[in-house]
Amino acid sequence: MEITEILGYIGALFIGVVLGLIGGGGSILTVPVFVYLMHINPITATAYSLFVVGVSSLVGAIKNFKKGLVDLRTAIVFAIPAFIAVYTTRKYLVPAIPDHLFNIGEFMLTKNIGIMIFFAIIMLLASISMIKNNKKDVAQGSKIQYNYPVILIEGIIIGVLTGIVGAGGGFLIIPALVLLAKLPMKKAVATSLLIIAIKSLIGFIGDVENLEIAWNFLLPFTAVSVIGIFIGMYVSNFIEGKKLEKGFGWFVLAMGVYIIIKELM
Repeated sequence: MEITEILGYIGALFIGVVLGLIGGGGSILTVPVFVYLMHINPITATAYSLFVVGVSSLVGAIKNFKKGLVDLRTAIVFAIPAFIAVYTTRKYLVPAIPDHLFNIGEFMLTKNIGIMIFFAIIMLLASISMIKNNKKDVAQGSKIQYNYPVILIEGIIIGVLTGIVGAGGGFLIIPALVLLAKLPMKKAVATSLLIIAIKSLIGFIGDVENLEIAWNFLLPFTAVSVIGIFIGMYVSNFIEGKKLEKGFGWFVLAMGVYIIIKELM
């Protein structure tokens, strides 16, 4: 096993620990780990990321469900447009993107470079959300409301983004649950994990039909990430995860800048 592969599995553990500690954000590192440490093609990396993110989020969602923190009806309302969008994106949109996009002088923007740059932009947006960390909570006992047209549009946008970059999009889903469904923050974080699990795993089905999946690699990698979640959840009993979110946000920001520089150079 090469040193980069060992670092890749350490990365898988770290992704799980972050998910267990702060309830989201860790999945945004899955694609860079696959591409730069495991040397996997970006298209395949985003597919594998959907599986890892989906399984990891499902583990977290089950734990939260047992605590009574998951609002099932809200999860279904938000997940339906999102999983339709992510499945369609993985099955039809991503394969339809041409391998050669355009040239700027001597620089040729390929499909792989384009996806990594777009992914880095999403990382920058996620990092700003984590650094600011100014999500306003709603009062406990507030009546849950559904603005269906806005939820539909928001679900489609998040679904397409998830489909292209293979990340969960929790930094977009959680504020939407608080603002559009009036969920308290704790319930919004817990419910978002179930939404992410549903749309990521259904989106991955679109890839199973298009790509050859190396299950002998993907399943052990995912298992390491899930172990990381349990470690993160245990550590969260002693350290408040939200205190670490800002620091992790700066790390994601640095990674996003690194990816843009690396791909453009």
